Amino acid sequence: MNIDNLVTMANQIGTFFASYPDPREGRTEIANHLQRFWAPRMRSRLFSHIDDTQGEGLSRMVIEALLEHRREHMPPPPPGGDAG
Repeated sequence: MNIDNLVTMANQIGTFFASYPDPREGRTEIANHLQRFWAPRMRSRLFSHIDDTQGEGLSRMVIEALLEHRREHMPPPPPGGDAG
């Protein structure tokens, strides 16, 4: 999927959850939404975008949500990949 589309969709999700009175809860809900409704490949592409470009185009809240919850929401490496 095109990264521009992923960035747009992630920012739309971020805009919705930015209305939460507690910003921490909003960031958690962004991460939970992406975990529940986005394919692992889509999440992986978004994390790569953050790693490669510091999240160019993503809202600060979305970047913070992804980085805060990366460990629990990062898709596992593909089978046969180098584990370390």
